[in-house]
Amino acid sequence: MNPAAPTIPDATAKPAHAARSGFPVEKGMLRIGDVPLTRLAQRVGSTPFYAYDRALLSARVAHLRALLPREIELHYSIKANPMPALVQWMAQLVDGFDVASGGELTTALDTPMPARHITFAGPGKSAAELRRAVAAGILVHVESAREADAVAAIGAELDIAPRVSLRLNPAFELKSSGMRMGGGAKPFGVDAESAPALLEALAAKGVQVQGLQIFCGSQSLDGAAIMDAQSRSFELAMTLAREASLDLHCLNIGGAFGIPYFPGDRALDIAPIGEHLRQWLPRLREALPAARVVMELGRYLVGEAGIYVARVVERKVSRGQVFLVVDGGLHHHLAASGNFGQVLRKNYPVTVVPQQPRAGEIEHEVVTVVGPLCTPLDVLAAQMRLPRAEPGDFVVVFQSGAYGLSASPVAFLGHPSPAEVLV
Repeated sequence: MNPAAPTIPDATAKPAHAARSGFPVEKGMLRIGDVPLTRLAQRVGSTPFYAYDRALLSARVAHLRALLPREIELHYSIKANPMPALVQWMAQLVDGFDVASGGELTTALDTPMPARHITFAGPGKSAAELRRAVAAGILVHVESAREADAVAAIGAELDIAPRVSLRLNPAFELKSSGMRMGGGAKPFGVDAESAPALLEALAAKGVQVQGLQIFCGSQSLDGAAIMDAQSRSFELAMTLAREASLDLHCLNIGGAFGIPYFPGDRALDIAPIGEHLRQWLPRLREALPAARVVMELGRYLVGEAGIYVARVVERKVSRGQVFLVVDGGLHHHLAASGNFGQVLRKNYPVTVVPQQPRAGEIEHEVVTVVGPLCTPLDVLAAQMRLPRAEPGDFVVVFQSGAYGLSASPVAFLGHPSPAEVLV
């Protein structure tokens, strides 16, 4: 569960930004893993840095376990945050991992997670990646006829029966999602209408398809849209399994659970989704008695458990506008800069934490927080009402546990990489 947290007063023009944070504030000081931010900064040794809270990660998984049917397996999609220590922590909380590259496969195999509970998705898997996956015994989500042929050949060469799942590109899409991964022409998966022929070809090569993956989209806050996509996914899986005589052992329906980032966003209500799944399970057990139902989640599990911390280098005033220049920026946190999927830039929830406690009433002002890069795109907060900051103070960006450092152009302009810590 995402614990309720006290609001950081006046942290933004929209106080709901700060209220969404699960990080407590005691005596005016933000705490991460029960460590005051100022002390954590000294422990890390330098800014900028990312910090992730173990307790919030555990609480989020527990929240899902309480609301979803116990038969639903939870897999963590490592692409959301591949920090090794965080992945190690998640290995004890979830039922499996999903990887999308050879590098993520290495990270996953270094954890206690059994290889049979790891899946490998993504278009354009290289021959070397497929060979490693087959050798490790993980479940490969085949996304094309080329991948199917390669997996079959590798299995024959290594004298291993490959574990294969077929990723489908359904004719429907997930409405109200941040990223639509299915419906229409897509580079992901095999078009549902082409699946029967590919399944027949795989069977002729002696490759048994053990599962199906139907991943329609991500970052949705619309529970009704998610439930509609789940129903359509179940119908498609049952139809294909019946027509192709598939003995399915795994049905991966993706996830799509989003988190709130911006003013007006409302947190996703999981309870109705859990009840919807409970109503479907008896029918699924009858049609697909051997199939485990897997939900694959990334951002929802880790996004709200992380912060990005930068330090104010300078206050500048230009034609009446105040700019806080900090030592981090879009090269570390592309999403917060608005350059990772946003059409119209919106501010992430942000606050200022002083390096030393201040007596009396805290002054607030409207500022723009910018990084050290030579581009006007390097903005972490635009025209936000924040506590007055001086050089040496910290700027904290919430909702930073997913698609932060690994989704950013770290090498841009040659600045040092930030640290990452699990607290």
